[in-house]
Amino acid sequence: MHTIQFVPHVGVGPITWNYSVAAYAQNYVDQRRGDCDLDHSMGPYGENLAEGYGTLNGMDTVKMWVSEKPNYDYASNSCVGDECLHYTQVVWRKSTQLGCGRVKCQNGWWFVICSYYPLGNIVGECPY
Repeated sequence: MHTIQFVPHVGVGPITWNYSVAAYAQNYVDQRRGDCDLDHSMGPYGENLAEGYGTLNGMDTVKMWVSEKPNYDYASNSCVGDECLHYTQVVWRKSTQLGCGRVKCQNGWWFVICSYYPLGNIVGECPY
């Protein structure tokens, strides 16, 4: 396992890559190769999903999810204006392990999932 630090200055520690979680994520995207619908696996982990073209990979998508930070209002623990739940999962303090998978879809786009353990975005709890 190796440590990854990509969280933007909110006091959350680094996250550790977990090969078992990554295997779960890869297995799920492999099953979705034919349709690549952005449907959650409903498994035991927190999840962020993305679809895109070009060279979309796990780090690209994490940066995209972190870019939702301005849409999160810590005082009210809610999204303002636009999506922020990808961001809150990325910075969820209790999620200490991560694994991602990706697959090229039949339509030529990439489908990426990052799974987080333990899962985050618990209703009523703050991410950090």
